[in-house]
Amino acid sequence: METITEPVGQLGAWSEKGMALIMEYAPKVLMALIVLWIGSMLIRMLANLLNKVLDRRGVEPTLKRFLHSLVTISLRVLLFLTAIQMMGVATTSFVAIVGAAGLAVGLALQGTLANFAGGTLILLFRPYKVGDLIEAQGILGTVKEIQIFTTILLTPENKTAIIPNGAMANGNIVNYSADGRMRVDLTMGVAYGESLDKVRSVLEGVMHNDPLVLQDPAPSVTVNKLNLEGIELAVRPWCDPKDHWAVYFGILEKGIVALQAAGINGPKPSMTITNKNN
Repeated sequence: METITEPVGQLGAWSEKGMALIMEYAPKVLMALIVLWIGSMLIRMLANLLNKVLDRRGVEPTLKRFLHSLVTISLRVLLFLTAIQMMGVATTSFVAIVGAAGLAVGLALQGTLANFAGGTLILLFRPYKVGDLIEAQGILGTVKEIQIFTTILLTPENKTAIIPNGAMANGNIVNYSADGRMRVDLTMGVAYGESLDKVRSVLEGVMHNDPLVLQDPAPSVTVNKLNLEGIELAVRPWCDPKDHWAVYFGILEKGIVALQAAGINGPKPSMTITNKNN
């Protein structure tokens, strides 16, 4: 009889321990499951709200998908850690390992992460967009593409310039296209003795007849400075930013031809005085 009652007694002890564990951990597990369920619903609501905000701001689809995944995964990891901590599982060591790994990766990729952060800021706040004529990091060019890590410019010489977004986000940017129109700065010269009214009339006529030159603001011709060779004029047409170089070279050439046709002399070369004794 002893051989039969001993297993029965052990089974009863195990049952008591099992019931005790169930009574101890069942409420914690139940609360953790409730927190997981409610937290998952809140994360979905927050993700949908984030999508609406990003759509309203016109954020690039690539950046929108990345931000959606980043926020969703981060919140779900935090929710999971909270749930298992509610069940009595120690998470201190796990969090320390994850933190150390994140620090190591961050130090190894700090340059890349800086470029990524810069690209994120550029795509969010949009200081420039594709097609804009900008000047940044000493380079003037048209924005061809904005990527997560770099911005690609096409220079007037048809060269492709690839600039890291970290430098773009932290440096000075001149956006010539932000206003939708820009002034073209030209300088031309005429000889002393020429009628300024006639010169102004000829050059203004050239700019008024050019289809790429905007008439509002009106183009202008003013005296810039007086040189030894002649009078230097500031010729200022306005145009669409995409037409900047076409207007620059077009008005320069057409202006010279028109001045010559009107019999207006250009500046005379300065004479170099030499010493006959040398």
